[in-house]
This record gives sequence, C-alpha cells and structure tokens, in this order.
Amino acid sequence: MGTPWRKRKGIAGPGLPNLSCALVLQPRTQVGTMSPAIALAFLPLVVTLLVRYRHYFRLLVGTVLLRSLRDCLSGLRIEERAFSYVLTHALPGDPGHILTTLDHWSSHCEYLSHMGPVKGQILMRLVEEKAPACVLELGTYCGYSTLLIAQALPPGGRLLTVERDPRTAAVAEKLIRLAGFDEHMVELIVGSSEEVIPCLRTQYQLSRADLVLLIHRPRCYLRDLQLLEAHALLPAGGTVLADHVLFPGAPRFLQYAKSCGRYRCRLYHTGLPDFPAIKDGIAQLTYAGPG
Repeated sequence: MGTPWRKRKGIAGPGLPNLSCALVLQPRTQVGTMSPAIALAFLPLVVTLLVRYRHYFRLLVGTVLLRSLRDCLSGLRIEERAFSYVLTHALPGDPGHILTTLDHWSSHCEYLSHMGPVKGQILMRLVEEKAPACVLELGTYCGYSTLLIAQALPPGGRLLTVERDPRTAAVAEKLIRLAGFDEHMVELIVGSSEEVIPCLRTQYQLSRADLVLLIHRPRCYLRDLQLLEAHALLPAGGTVLADHVLFPGAPRFLQYAKSCGRYRCRLYHTGLPDFPAIKDGIAQLTYAGPG
C-alpha cells in the first residue's frame, strides 16, 4: 500500500480561520504584466519617436553598440582600424588623398566621428585666410583635422596638437608622418589639455597661438579657453574655433564667449558627417584682448 495522505494542519485558533486553506484557495496575483490594449495604445507613440529621431538612433547604434562589438571582436579601436584601411588604400605623402580615404572609410565602413569634409572646408579656409604662424589644436583624435590644418599652413608655420589618450595619439602620429609632415612642422603632445596648456610657454616654446582649434571634449572648452587667457597665449586678433558647439553642445562656452565682451562670435551651422540631419555647428571667436 502507498503512504497514506495526511492533511496538513493550518494555523488556527479561537476566532482565526485555517490559514493554509486560505492560502491555497486565494488566487495568485500576476505582477508586472501589461494589458495588450495598453501596449497597443503606446505603439503609435513609439513609432513616431523612432521615425522622428531615427538619425540619432542610427548614430547611437553605430557609435556605441556596433563600435563596441567590433572593438571586442578585432581587439583594435576604431581609429586603429581606420589607419589599417588608410595604409592599404591611400597614397603616402599625399595628405589630401589620405583625408579622402578616411572620409570614404567613414561613409562606407564605420562612422569615424571625425570633422568631415564640410567642416574641414571651413577650417582650411580660415587657416588660409589667417595665415597663422602657430596653431594649437586641442584634441588630435585620429589626426584628420591635424592634416587639414597642416596642409593649409603658410611656409614656416607650426602646429602643436594635444591628445590625452596615448593609444589614440600613437595612431595619429603614424598618420601625420605618413602624410609627410615632420616633427618641426607638426608636434604631437600626449597629455590632458588642462595639464599641457600651463606648460606650453616654458616646455614647448609657444609664446602665442594665432589660431586655436577646440575639438576634444565640449564640456572642457570653457575651462581651456580661460586657461589660454590666464596664461596670455591668445594674442589680440587671434582666432579660436570650437567644433561640436551645438551637438553634443557647449552652452556654457558659448554663453561666456558672447557675454564676457572679449570676443566677436560667429557660428557656422553644419551637420554631422554622414548624418546631415543632425544639426551641429562650429563657433569662430575673434579675441579682442584682455581689456
């Protein structure tokens, strides 16, 4: 014979029901479920947001999700993969062809988050117009904007470019030398802008920067601009260019430049390379002097 079934005793007492029976008979409440009708009600809103912000969604997928996946699979960063492409497709000693190759790779392979040809034309035109004896670039990255400046410099011009990440700087150094620019013309400094700017006069013999390009982190633009002012590295009439002032944006930097009374400001409206629907801009500041 099988084991006889025994009824489990519940907790009971005077005036109290049997709790075991109450628990068995009580229906289980479902938690965290949503009615299909409610889900369908939100569907038009979700579709509208995806359509309206599809360019930002594509940018997010390309620059964060896919890039991280490729980094893990290849063991290389995006700028290292781009340089490998340049080595096999570009002409050494031809900075224009190297820049075109990077643009092609960014458009057809992986989005590089570089300055791009539209903004690049603005930068080159200003360098040619101003003919600066010395240019300071904060944020070398892969070296794209560095090559733009270097090929537009007047004879005897000098470019100092600062990159905080040693691994990224190593790639940029190779690209700059591949383009044919030596260390006398283009000097790459590895370090954070906050640490390098106070040392420019003593360690790198930079008494003034006729043109400054801010292209590193927009949240650091205001701090670095004030450091340049504090160390008297901006001459009267000098030019400061700042990229990405609208996306992701540098509102405090723009507010300071417009309100402090020491700059004349001009804004060039552009789009992101390969994402023209995402609006961005380059700010051009002309320094009037410390007074």
